Amino acid sequence: MNPQPDARTPLPSPPAGPAAHALASRIDAALPQTQCTRCGYPDCAAYAQAIAFEAVPINQCPPGGAEGVARLAALTGQPVLPLSADHGLEAPRTLAVIDENWCIGCTLCIKACPTDAIVGANKRMHTVIEPHCTGCELCLPVCPVDCISLETVTGRATGWAAWSPQLADQARGRYAVHKARVAAGTPELDDEEAAAPADAAAITASAADAAAQARKAAIAAAMARAREQRAQR
Repeated sequence: MNPQPDARTPLPSPPAGPAAHALASRIDAALPQTQCTRCGYPDCAAYAQAIAFEAVPINQCPPGGAEGVARLAALTGQPVLPLSADHGLEAPRTLAVIDENWCIGCTLCIKACPTDAIVGANKRMHTVIEPHCTGCELCLPVCPVDCISLETVTGRATGWAAWSPQLADQARGRYAVHKARVAAGTPELDDEEAAAPADAAAITASAADAAAQARKAAIAAAMARAREQRAQR
């Protein structure tokens, strides 16, 4: 059993100025980018800044798990701590699944999703684009009819064993687009505007026009998969 760090041991003082900004960037790159807010901050970048500038404990990210804590310890000089139970448990990665027979098309889950992984429109059936779902669970509490459930997609693998740098990069990019769209007041994506923009510029009108056919094809494929899954149940 690993010895517990002495609670009286002071944490390393955070750096100042440009060094702190550089450290925050490295910490953010080491986080899984699920944007689940379980750490107590609005997103991964905010948690990274809190660690870098305020020496906030590094054990508040359940999706990163024990390996994530070790990665952050190596970057910050903070001691390796057990994952904080107050912020959640390390668990297999999950996928949100919408029971389309109960979905009322309220769009609340679409608004809550940080990676725009849920597709639909007001009073129309919603579905989840599986490759874009981070398992953040933010859609669960906002659903008024409890039609969203979670399915384990990584077996017993947890933390970074259930995730990858490539998936983290994809989630980071989609979240950047989501934030830019919300800041610009652009409506939620619907069946005609789904798919996977690569960067924030993709929400502009010209990029949207150029990607229209690809987006329609992606949505058609996602909807077809959803119907096939529903038919097999």
